[in-house]
Amino acid sequence: MFVAAPLAVITGLMQSPAIANRLGWIARILNRQAARTIHFGVLCWFLLFILIHVTLVFITGARQNLNYMFAGVNDNSWKGFLVFSLAMIVVIGAWFAASPFTIKHARLVQKIGQTLVGPLMATAEWGDPKTQYTEHDISPYFWLNGTLPNSDAFNSLVKSGFANYRVRVSGWSKIRGSSRTRNSRRCPSRNRSPNISAFRLVWVAKWGGVSMRHILAVVRPTADARYAVFYSFSEGSAGGGYYDVHKMHNMRHGLTILAYEMNGAPLSVLHGAPLRLRCENELGFKMVKWIATIEFVQDFAHLGAGQGGYNEDHEFYGYRMPI
Repeated sequence: MFVAAPLAVITGLMQSPAIANRLGWIARILNRQAARTIHFGVLCWFLLFILIHVTLVFITGARQNLNYMFAGVNDNSWKGFLVFSLAMIVVIGAWFAASPFTIKHARLVQKIGQTLVGPLMATAEWGDPKTQYTEHDISPYFWLNGTLPNSDAFNSLVKSGFANYRVRVSGWSKIRGSSRTRNSRRCPSRNRSPNISAFRLVWVAKWGGVSMRHILAVVRPTADARYAVFYSFSEGSAGGGYYDVHKMHNMRHGLTILAYEMNGAPLSVLHGAPLRLRCENELGFKMVKWIATIEFVQDFAHLGAGQGGYNEDHEFYGYRMPI
């Protein structure tokens, strides 16, 4: 109660980028991998405790113990056992019914969850991520994820070394058009944002790129622009173009960048070249790789299935996923 339970809560919260990346040195010590390891150990401890505890209930006088627990009587009758049996029937029946119901009504379950915990989760989005790692923390290996683009247009860009690559900007902004990445590299140093941060899987890398604050200053989104949509050259796992939606205040965080460098070298295609988003209070799937287009929108109900991103559309994630 006083060790395992608090550890479960703390290590669970430390797996949230929105929380961990605001705690500075604490997040460096109790990083996500350490938190996951401890969290798993706590889970194993709880399972072991339950196994031992329930076993002891049944081998040290089952009827009397069940009477204490379920009937509130001190005798050797079957009252407690009957209440216990009925309770187990209800639990088992609910367990068997839950999966078919949630599969059939996945959107309903998602909306109920968003209603219950969405406002609380949203509070974690506010505040500028600030946790920075050192070069000593950079991981020796970098996991790959996502589906590589496989279109003629993208393959042509790869063959040319992205010489003709432009990122297109559209939507609710006062200045629209496109920009070459090489022009982005010539931005003043104050607008270039190298940072060493934890990718929300298990590894740490040093990123270099253009601050989204600078991009916003150039394209000047209108007051009606509430979200930034990033479209990828890649397709999602179920087909269709990959995209994700971010709130505008996320784009104004100091560590939010369009990255074109990784660990002091040009970003590789495997890790998202020519551009990928780095938004340090979000989970990895929201950091779109192989960016083709950026669009500013007032609402995202008309995009995809209207849930705020490809994974949100297809895998029933809630829109607020920093925790």
